[in-house]
Amino acid sequence: MTSSLTRELVRICRRPIGNRDRARAALHLADWLGCAIAGAAEAPGRALAAHAAQAGTGPATGIALAGGRLALPPEAAAFLNGGLGNVLEMDDVHRAAILHPGPVVIPAALAQAEASGATGAALLEAILRGYEAVIRLGRSVGPGHYALWHNTATCGPLGAAMAGASLLDLSEDAAVWALGNALTQASGPWQCRHEPVMTKQLHTARAAQAGLAAARLAAHGLTGPKRMLEGAQGFYAAMCPDPYPGALTADPDGPWLAWETSFKPWPACRHAHAAIDACLALRERLPAERGIAAVELLTYGDALAFCDRPAPRTTAEAKFSLQHAAAVALCDGPPPLGAFAAEALGRPDLAALRGKVTVAAGEPFSGAYPARFGAAATAVLDDGTRLRAEIPDALGDPENPLCEDAVEAKARTLMEAAGVAPERASALVAAARALGEGGAPAELFRALAAAIAPKDPP
Repeated sequence: MTSSLTRELVRICRRPIGNRDRARAALHLADWLGCAIAGAAEAPGRALAAHAAQAGTGPATGIALAGGRLALPPEAAAFLNGGLGNVLEMDDVHRAAILHPGPVVIPAALAQAEASGATGAALLEAILRGYEAVIRLGRSVGPGHYALWHNTATCGPLGAAMAGASLLDLSEDAAVWALGNALTQASGPWQCRHEPVMTKQLHTARAAQAGLAAARLAAHGLTGPKRMLEGAQGFYAAMCPDPYPGALTADPDGPWLAWETSFKPWPACRHAHAAIDACLALRERLPAERGIAAVELLTYGDALAFCDRPAPRTTAEAKFSLQHAAAVALCDGPPPLGAFAAEALGRPDLAALRGKVTVAAGEPFSGAYPARFGAAATAVLDDGTRLRAEIPDALGDPENPLCEDAVEAKARTLMEAAGVAPERASALVAAARALGEGGAPAELFRALAAAIAPKDPP
């Protein structure tokens, strides 16, 4: 009998892991911690924490800034933490898969690692394997799937299940069951991006929880479909009109796909990042004495599909607005968190410049996408002069990487923005990175508890 695609994927994810790979996973963990702690302080994070507080106590814990860590069962912790990493739109992203592995995989891995007392190496290996599974699936689903479905939500349960299977040391058969049952819970259509709602956080929360639950159930013998991917009524048939199944198992001995995963420097949709970078490069060349009559952005089709919003009304809409992102970058330079807040939306100078921005899709960016996220920005000055800057790869992509120090600084900055004391933010980032050098998860969890503990009254 021929092997199923799910079994082949499990075998690929069990190939050897080196020290350098584990260190990369630790960097993604540090990045996620910054995103999640900052996300916990926002309205979606507060709603998730209020819900989690009703879940009862258990051996694993979840981030909850309002009152310190919450004692939660593992699946409830995965749900809470799974909803936090994407709140600020600063989570890591894989271009070809067009999804965010960290917000789904890391919460599931952390919850199971704490519940089972795993070593630091085991936690990092689970993260790597979860990233591998979700990215391989994401790059196989095809553009027809992404047109209607949120890849992070639909593919995420598979990554969370693989992370859980790794930490639970499931047999090959049990891991196949876990992945099959994770995929049967795939959900998350894109309607949420057309309304000012928090549904994306529910998508990632549910994906983390569903995948971890599938792995834990498999450990108890709950079987699952072996051909959930390629079966006549399976995932590809049901949800993917133009899949590339070969992408799931291509290059089985290649580098771990975490190395292809990008870190996001700006608090906006990744589809807006190349435009931000192009406008930052353009800003360096703008003469102080001449005004801007028009700004022309050229990028790829999905950037327009997700981020063509000339008049954003909310922070969430601003994060998905090429026009606002361009205006901020040209007026102010590198955009901080506040660049997409309500106060920035109301600034007359930003509103005026947003109105001068036009967007279009075209070459070379459309043809290079999704392997590369690029954009060009052209400023037409009041005297008719045209200045252009082109960015073939957004900052944070493998071809245009953020250095490790910058990723760590980003994590600390996000934590401090959420009220974490600088010394505690630094200690937590250091504890995450130390896992790649043999550090213990117990130290990580102690540093996390200290970072988010309620402040002492003055």
